[in-house]
Order: sequence, then C-alpha cells, then structure tokens
Amino acid sequence: MDEKREINPMLKTALELGPIIAFFIAYVMLKDETFAIGGRDYSGFIVVTAGFVPLIALTTGILWKLTGHLSKMQIMTLVLVVVFGGLTVWLNDPRFIKMKPTILYLLFGGMLAFGLLRGQSYLQHVMDGALPITDAGWIILTKRLMAFFFALALANELVWRFMSEAAWVNFKTFGLTAALFAFFMFQSALIRDHALDEE
Repeated sequence: MDEKREINPMLKTALELGPIIAFFIAYVMLKDETFAIGGRDYSGFIVVTAGFVPLIALTTGILWKLTGHLSKMQIMTLVLVVVFGGLTVWLNDPRFIKMKPTILYLLFGGMLAFGLLRGQSYLQHVMDGALPITDAGWIILTKRLMAFFFALALANELVWRFMSEAAWVNFKTFGLTAALFAFFMFQSALIRDHALDEE
C-alpha cells in the first residue's frame, strides 16, 4: 500500500459519511415503493441497499486512492457491507443488512477483548498513539470501548428485531453515530487523568 497521505478533513468526512446519509435520504424517498425487477418484487429498502453497496465501495476506493491508506475498521466495514448487503439484495431479505452492525460491533469488541486477554491494547495500536495517554489509560479506554461495542451490538439486535424498519434506519443513521460521539466525549476525564507528562 502507498505511503499514507493527509487530505482535507471535510472531504474525508464526506467520503466516510456520505453513503450513510445518501442511504437515509433514498430510504425516506423510496420506503413505501415496490419495484418489479426481473419478475420479482423488491421493496424500497432492498433497492436502496442495492445502491448503497456500490456507493460505499466507490467512496472507500476514492478514500484509499487519495490517502494511500485504509484502516482495518474501514476494510472490515466494506467487506461486511458487500457480503451482507449482497445477501440482502440477492435473497430479497432485509434481515442480512440489519444484522451487519451487530456482527461488526461484535468483531470489534471481540478483537479488543482478545488483545486484553494478552495484556495488550489493540486500540492503542490501531489509533497509533493518537491520544497522549499512559499505557494504563489505554487499557482502561480499551475495556470501556470493548463493553460499549458489545452494548451497541445488543442495541442493534433489539431495535431491528422488535421495532419498525423506519426506526432501525433512524437508529443506524443517527443513533449509532451519536452514541459513538457521546462515548468519546465522556472519556475526557480519563484522558485528563492519564495524560502523559509533557517533556
């Protein structure tokens, strides 16, 4: 892979969040529609998913081309979207794409748990020292994030299984994003208490 290059943060955010926002807008417009394609009827949700899969592949490819780098999280997300989004469209069954966040968060939480069992913070390696905190601080943050990922996986399962499709789309688009943002906002005390002394 090429050397990592920095790009405009706004462009990076647009490439990462653009497909999710486009999915939400398209869903709102097409959720009540039914499309007959190749002798089969597809709901608006399935059609929107069919557009989401190549869109996220395209934006991820552009991001890689511009930066010369993709994180493990970005690669894993792309693979799961292609696999579960593809199954959703192929089998005409929305359950697969709805399960994708559950599996993604279980994988993330599981990897962090595996690292902790080995006495390591894989989060520290992934973030490449982006936070100037002690090793003990990284372990605490990793434990908290591991538990948070498992909680998100459980929340996603409860929402898609027991609530409406529209509720799940809102939860996926806004709820998960807000939850991640809030989680890191509430870690400010940990970051302060475990900050490395400046040389």
